[in-house]
Amino acid sequence: MRAARLIKMVLLLQSRPSMTAAELARELEVSERTITRDAQALSEAGVPVYADRGRTGGYRLIGGYRTRLTGLARGEAEALFLSGVPGALREMGLDDISSAARLKVSAALLPSLRDASESAAQRFHLDAPGWYHEPETPPLLPAVAEAVWDDRMLGARYRRRDTEVERELAPYGLVLKAGVWYLCAHAQGTFRVYRIDRFAAVEPRKERFIRDECFDLPAFWEEQSAEFARSLLSTRIVVRLSADGARRLPYVVDRVAAQEAIAAAEAPDGDGLLTVTLPVESEEVAFSQLLTLGPDAEILEPAALRGRFAEAAERMRALYG
Repeated sequence: MRAARLIKMVLLLQSRPSMTAAELARELEVSERTITRDAQALSEAGVPVYADRGRTGGYRLIGGYRTRLTGLARGEAEALFLSGVPGALREMGLDDISSAARLKVSAALLPSLRDASESAAQRFHLDAPGWYHEPETPPLLPAVAEAVWDDRMLGARYRRRDTEVERELAPYGLVLKAGVWYLCAHAQGTFRVYRIDRFAAVEPRKERFIRDECFDLPAFWEEQSAEFARSLLSTRIVVRLSADGARRLPYVVDRVAAQEAIAAAEAPDGDGLLTVTLPVESEEVAFSQLLTLGPDAEILEPAALRGRFAEAAERMRALYG
Protein backbone atom coordinates (compact mmCIF):
# COMPACT_ATOMS: atom_id res chain seq x y z
CA MET A 1 0.00 0.00 0.00
CA ARG A 2 2.77 2.45 0.93
CA ALA A 3 4.81 1.63 -2.16
CA ALA A 4 1.85 2.47 -4.39
CA ARG A 5 1.34 5.71 -2.49
CA LEU A 6 5.00 6.70 -2.89
CA ILE A 7 4.85 6.07 -6.63
CA LYS A 8 1.69 8.12 -6.87
CA MET A 9 3.34 10.93 -4.92
CA VAL A 10 6.29 10.99 -7.34
CA LEU A 11 3.92 11.08 -10.33
CA LEU A 12 1.97 13.94 -8.79
CA LEU A 13 5.13 15.97 -8.22
CA GLN A 14 6.37 15.15 -11.71
CA SER A 15 3.14 16.41 -13.28
CA ARG A 16 3.14 19.77 -11.44
CA PRO A 17 5.77 22.43 -10.61
CA SER A 18 5.19 22.00 -6.86
CA MET A 19 2.55 20.92 -4.36
CA THR A 20 1.96 21.82 -0.74
CA ALA A 21 1.76 19.15 1.96
CA ALA A 22 -1.96 19.87 2.28
CA GLU A 23 -2.52 19.34 -1.44
CA LEU A 24 -0.58 16.08 -1.44
CA ALA A 25 -2.40 14.88 1.68
CA ARG A 26 -5.74 15.58 0.03
CA GLU A 27 -4.79 13.80 -3.20
CA LEU A 28 -3.35 10.76 -1.41
CA GLU A 29 -5.96 10.72 1.37
CA VAL A 30 -3.42 10.72 4.20
CA SER A 31 -2.29 13.18 6.87
CA GLU A 32 0.29 15.92 6.28
CA ARG A 33 2.57 14.18 8.77
CA THR A 34 2.46 11.07 6.55
CA ILE A 35 3.40 13.25 3.57
CA THR A 36 6.44 14.51 5.48
CA ARG A 37 7.55 10.93 6.25
CA ASP A 38 6.93 9.82 2.67
CA ALA A 39 8.96 12.72 1.27
CA GLN A 40 11.85 11.76 3.55
CA ALA A 41 11.59 8.12 2.47
CA LEU A 42 11.70 9.13 -1.19
CA SER A 43 14.72 11.34 -0.60
CA GLU A 44 16.54 8.51 1.17
CA ALA A 45 15.73 6.25 -1.79
CA GLY A 46 17.43 8.67 -4.20
CA VAL A 47 14.37 10.54 -5.50
CA PRO A 48 15.31 14.27 -5.37
CA VAL A 49 12.29 15.61 -3.46
CA TYR A 50 12.97 19.14 -2.23
CA ALA A 51 10.91 20.88 0.45
CA ASP A 52 10.46 24.65 0.19
CA ARG A 53 9.99 26.07 3.67
CA GLY A 54 7.58 28.80 4.65
CA ARG A 55 3.88 29.56 4.34
CA THR A 56 3.92 29.37 0.54
CA GLY A 57 6.32 26.46 0.40
CA GLY A 58 5.75 22.91 -0.73
CA TYR A 59 7.38 19.90 -2.33
CA ARG A 60 8.92 19.65 -5.76
CA LEU A 61 11.31 17.51 -7.78
CA ILE A 62 14.67 19.05 -8.65
CA GLY A 63 17.26 18.46 -11.32
CA GLY A 64 14.73 17.63 -14.05
CA TYR A 65 14.07 14.26 -12.42
CA ARG A 66 11.63 12.05 -14.30
CA THR A 67 10.50 8.60 -13.19
CA ARG A 68 10.22 5.78 -15.68
CA LEU A 69 7.30 4.27 -13.79
CA THR A 70 4.79 5.67 -16.26
CA GLY A 71 3.90 2.55 -18.25
CA LEU A 72 0.17 1.85 -18.13
CA ALA A 73 -0.99 -1.48 -16.73
CA ARG A 74 -3.79 -3.18 -18.67
CA GLY A 75 -6.44 -2.30 -16.09
CA GLU A 76 -5.29 1.32 -16.03
CA ALA A 77 -5.40 1.54 -19.83
CA GLU A 78 -8.93 0.12 -19.90
CA ALA A 79 -10.09 2.47 -17.15
CA LEU A 80 -8.57 5.44 -18.99
CA PHE A 81 -11.06 4.96 -21.82
CA LEU A 82 -13.86 5.36 -19.25
CA SER A 83 -12.43 8.48 -17.64
CA GLY A 84 -15.22 10.60 -19.13
CA VAL A 85 -17.76 8.93 -16.83
CA PRO A 86 -16.23 9.40 -13.35
CA GLY A 87 -19.47 8.56 -11.56
CA ALA A 88 -19.69 5.21 -13.33
CA LEU A 89 -16.04 4.44 -12.54
CA ARG A 90 -16.64 5.21 -8.88
CA GLU A 91 -19.73 2.99 -8.73
CA MET A 92 -17.82 0.09 -10.33
CA GLY A 93 -14.93 0.53 -7.88
CA LEU A 94 -12.46 1.63 -10.57
CA ASP A 95 -11.81 5.22 -9.53
CA ASP A 96 -8.36 4.48 -8.01
CA ILE A 97 -7.21 2.66 -11.15
CA SER A 98 -8.46 5.48 -13.36
CA SER A 99 -6.73 8.07 -11.17
CA ALA A 100 -3.42 6.21 -11.46
CA ALA A 101 -3.78 6.01 -15.23
CA ARG A 102 -4.48 9.72 -15.58
CA LEU A 103 -1.47 10.53 -13.40
CA LYS A 104 0.83 8.39 -15.55
CA VAL A 105 -0.40 10.05 -18.73
CA SER A 106 -0.03 13.49 -17.16
CA ALA A 107 3.49 12.70 -15.96
CA ALA A 108 4.51 11.61 -19.47
CA LEU A 109 3.29 14.82 -21.11
CA LEU A 110 5.38 17.87 -21.84
CA PRO A 111 5.12 20.55 -19.12
CA SER A 112 3.14 22.80 -21.47
CA LEU A 113 0.47 20.11 -21.90
CA ARG A 114 0.04 18.95 -18.30
CA ASP A 115 -3.05 21.06 -17.74
CA ALA A 116 -4.87 19.31 -20.63
CA SER A 117 -6.90 17.01 -18.37
CA GLU A 118 -8.05 19.88 -16.15
CA SER A 119 -8.82 22.01 -19.19
CA ALA A 120 -10.98 19.28 -20.74
CA ALA A 121 -12.76 18.55 -17.45
CA GLN A 122 -13.79 22.20 -17.18
CA ARG A 123 -15.25 22.17 -20.71
CA PHE A 124 -17.01 18.79 -20.97
CA HIS A 125 -18.96 16.86 -18.36
CA LEU A 126 -21.29 13.86 -18.68
CA ASP A 127 -24.32 13.68 -16.38
CA ALA A 128 -26.04 10.41 -17.33
CA PRO A 129 -29.18 10.20 -15.11
CA GLY A 130 -32.37 11.94 -16.17
CA TRP A 131 -33.87 14.93 -14.38
CA TYR A 132 -35.82 14.38 -11.17
CA HIS A 133 -34.16 11.01 -10.70
CA GLU A 134 -31.64 10.35 -7.96
CA PRO A 135 -29.99 7.03 -8.90
CA GLU A 136 -28.84 4.59 -6.23
CA THR A 137 -25.73 2.51 -6.77
CA PRO A 138 -26.63 -1.21 -6.61
CA PRO A 139 -24.53 -2.68 -3.77
CA LEU A 140 -23.59 -5.72 -5.88
CA LEU A 141 -22.33 -3.65 -8.82
CA PRO A 142 -18.59 -3.73 -7.89
CA ALA A 143 -18.64 -7.54 -7.64
CA VAL A 144 -20.41 -7.83 -11.00
CA ALA A 145 -18.01 -5.32 -12.57
CA GLU A 146 -15.02 -7.30 -11.30
CA ALA A 147 -16.39 -10.47 -12.94
CA VAL A 148 -16.95 -8.54 -16.20
CA TRP A 149 -13.37 -7.21 -16.24
CA ASP A 150 -11.85 -10.63 -15.42
CA ASP A 151 -14.13 -12.69 -17.73
CA ARG A 152 -15.16 -14.82 -14.76
CA MET A 153 -18.32 -16.88 -14.59
CA LEU A 154 -20.88 -15.46 -12.20
CA GLY A 155 -23.30 -17.37 -10.00
CA ALA A 156 -26.37 -15.26 -9.33
CA ARG A 157 -29.80 -15.19 -7.73
CA TYR A 158 -32.10 -12.92 -9.74
CA ARG A 159 -35.48 -11.53 -8.68
CA ARG A 160 -38.34 -12.00 -11.12
CA ARG A 161 -41.58 -10.57 -9.81
CA ASP A 162 -42.19 -12.45 -6.54
CA THR A 163 -39.69 -15.27 -7.12
CA GLU A 164 -35.94 -15.72 -7.32
CA VAL A 165 -34.17 -17.80 -9.95
CA GLU A 166 -30.58 -19.08 -9.92
CA ARG A 167 -28.41 -18.54 -12.96
CA GLU A 168 -24.86 -19.25 -14.10
CA LEU A 169 -23.88 -16.25 -16.18
CA ALA A 170 -21.03 -15.35 -18.49
CA PRO A 171 -20.97 -11.57 -17.83
CA TYR A 172 -20.00 -9.86 -21.09
CA GLY A 173 -20.63 -6.20 -20.40
CA LEU A 174 -22.24 -3.46 -18.30
CA VAL A 175 -24.51 -0.71 -19.60
CA LEU A 176 -25.53 2.45 -17.74
CA LYS A 177 -28.84 3.71 -19.13
CA ALA A 178 -30.52 6.79 -17.62
CA GLY A 179 -28.96 6.09 -14.22
CA VAL A 180 -29.85 2.36 -14.22
CA TRP A 181 -27.18 -0.36 -14.51
CA TYR A 182 -27.72 -3.43 -16.71
CA LEU A 183 -25.66 -6.57 -17.26
CA CYS A 184 -25.47 -8.17 -20.71
CA ALA A 185 -24.65 -11.82 -20.13
CA HIS A 186 -24.72 -15.20 -21.85
CA ALA A 187 -26.97 -17.71 -20.10
CA GLN A 188 -28.88 -20.81 -21.14
CA GLY A 189 -27.56 -20.66 -24.70
CA THR A 190 -28.40 -17.05 -25.48
CA PHE A 191 -27.52 -13.46 -24.61
CA ARG A 192 -29.82 -11.75 -22.10
CA VAL A 193 -30.10 -8.46 -20.22
CA TYR A 194 -30.36 -8.25 -16.42
CA ARG A 195 -30.97 -5.24 -14.19
CA ILE A 196 -28.19 -5.07 -11.61
CA ASP A 197 -30.53 -3.86 -8.84
CA ARG A 198 -32.59 -7.04 -9.20
CA PHE A 199 -29.73 -9.33 -8.25
CA ALA A 200 -30.33 -10.74 -4.78
CA ALA A 201 -26.83 -12.28 -4.61
CA VAL A 202 -23.82 -12.78 -6.88
CA GLU A 203 -20.71 -14.94 -6.54
CA PRO A 204 -17.81 -14.63 -9.00
CA ARG A 205 -16.49 -18.09 -9.89
CA LYS A 206 -12.86 -19.13 -10.20
CA GLU A 207 -13.33 -20.38 -13.75
CA ARG A 208 -13.18 -17.97 -16.67
CA PHE A 209 -15.27 -18.05 -19.82
CA ILE A 210 -14.03 -17.60 -23.38
CA ARG A 211 -15.57 -14.57 -25.02
CA ASP A 212 -17.39 -14.83 -28.32
CA GLU A 213 -15.27 -12.56 -30.50
CA CYS A 214 -18.32 -11.76 -32.62
CA PHE A 215 -20.20 -10.23 -29.68
CA ASP A 216 -20.53 -6.44 -30.05
CA LEU A 217 -21.82 -4.83 -26.85
CA PRO A 218 -22.99 -1.48 -28.35
CA ALA A 219 -24.74 -3.22 -31.26
CA PHE A 220 -26.34 -5.80 -28.95
CA TRP A 221 -27.63 -3.11 -26.59
CA GLU A 222 -29.03 -1.03 -29.46
CA GLU A 223 -30.88 -4.06 -30.80
CA GLN A 224 -32.23 -5.02 -27.37
CA SER A 225 -33.33 -1.44 -26.64
CA ALA A 226 -35.21 -1.21 -29.93
CA GLU A 227 -36.85 -4.61 -29.35
CA PHE A 228 -37.88 -3.63 -25.82
CA ALA A 229 -39.33 -0.33 -27.03
CA ARG A 230 -41.33 -2.15 -29.72
CA SER A 231 -42.65 -4.69 -27.21
CA LEU A 232 -44.17 -1.89 -25.16
CA LEU A 233 -46.18 -0.55 -28.11
CA SER A 234 -48.87 -3.23 -28.11
CA THR A 235 -51.97 -1.06 -28.70
CA ARG A 236 -53.03 0.50 -32.02
CA ILE A 237 -54.98 3.76 -32.35
CA VAL A 238 -56.07 5.79 -35.39
CA VAL A 239 -55.40 9.53 -35.29
CA ARG A 240 -56.14 12.36 -37.70
CA LEU A 241 -53.48 15.07 -37.58
CA SER A 242 -53.11 18.60 -38.84
CA ALA A 243 -49.83 19.52 -40.49
CA ASP A 244 -48.62 20.99 -37.19
CA GLY A 245 -49.81 17.89 -35.31
CA ALA A 246 -47.86 15.62 -37.66
CA ARG A 247 -44.76 17.74 -37.14
CA ARG A 248 -45.08 17.60 -33.33
CA LEU A 249 -46.11 13.94 -33.04
CA PRO A 250 -42.56 12.49 -32.80
CA TYR A 251 -41.92 14.75 -29.80
CA VAL A 252 -44.85 13.48 -27.71
CA VAL A 253 -44.87 9.71 -28.47
CA ASP A 254 -42.19 7.16 -29.36
CA ARG A 255 -40.17 8.91 -32.05
CA VAL A 256 -39.51 5.88 -34.27
CA ALA A 257 -43.12 4.68 -34.04
CA ALA A 258 -44.40 8.15 -34.98
CA GLN A 259 -42.05 8.48 -37.94
CA GLU A 260 -42.94 5.02 -39.26
CA ALA A 261 -46.68 5.69 -38.86
CA ILE A 262 -46.43 8.98 -40.74
CA ALA A 263 -44.32 7.39 -43.49
CA ALA A 264 -46.87 4.56 -43.91
CA ALA A 265 -49.91 6.87 -44.03
CA GLU A 266 -51.68 7.85 -47.24
CA ALA A 267 -51.48 11.38 -48.56
CA PRO A 268 -53.30 14.13 -46.60
CA ASP A 269 -56.97 14.65 -47.47
CA GLY A 270 -58.45 17.75 -49.11
CA ASP A 271 -58.27 19.64 -45.81
CA GLY A 272 -54.59 18.82 -45.36
CA LEU A 273 -55.27 16.31 -42.54
CA LEU A 274 -53.22 13.13 -42.25
CA THR A 275 -54.72 9.89 -40.87
CA VAL A 276 -52.20 7.54 -39.23
CA THR A 277 -52.36 4.21 -37.42
CA LEU A 278 -50.11 4.66 -34.41
CA PRO A 279 -48.75 1.96 -32.03
CA VAL A 280 -48.83 3.11 -28.41
CA GLU A 281 -48.11 1.58 -25.02
CA SER A 282 -51.74 1.75 -23.87
CA GLU A 283 -54.86 3.89 -24.23
CA GLU A 284 -54.08 5.50 -20.89
CA VAL A 285 -50.59 6.50 -22.00
CA ALA A 286 -51.87 7.65 -25.41
CA PHE A 287 -54.46 9.88 -23.69
CA SER A 288 -51.83 11.71 -21.64
CA GLN A 289 -49.41 11.99 -24.57
CA LEU A 290 -51.76 13.11 -27.35
CA LEU A 291 -53.71 15.49 -25.14
CA THR A 292 -50.72 17.81 -25.44
CA LEU A 293 -51.44 18.18 -29.19
CA GLY A 294 -54.84 19.72 -28.45
CA PRO A 295 -56.95 20.43 -31.58
CA ASP A 296 -54.11 19.30 -33.86
CA ALA A 297 -54.94 15.62 -33.16
CA GLU A 298 -58.36 13.93 -33.48
CA ILE A 299 -58.75 10.37 -32.17
CA LEU A 300 -60.81 8.26 -34.56
CA GLU A 301 -60.36 4.80 -33.01
CA PRO A 302 -60.91 3.17 -30.58
CA ALA A 303 -64.26 4.64 -29.65
CA ALA A 304 -63.58 4.53 -25.90
CA LEU A 305 -60.45 6.63 -26.27
CA ARG A 306 -62.26 9.07 -28.59
CA GLY A 307 -64.92 9.40 -25.91
CA ARG A 308 -62.31 10.31 -23.30
CA PHE A 309 -60.95 13.06 -25.53
CA ALA A 310 -64.48 14.36 -26.20
CA GLU A 311 -65.14 14.48 -22.46
CA ALA A 312 -61.85 16.27 -21.83
CA ALA A 313 -62.66 18.78 -24.57
CA GLU A 314 -66.07 19.46 -23.04
CA ARG A 315 -64.54 20.01 -19.62
CA MET A 316 -62.01 22.42 -21.14
CA ARG A 317 -64.83 24.29 -22.93
CA ALA A 318 -66.79 24.56 -19.67
CA LEU A 319 -63.68 25.75 -17.81
CA TYR A 320 -62.73 28.43 -20.31
CA GLY A 321 -66.21 29.26 -21.60
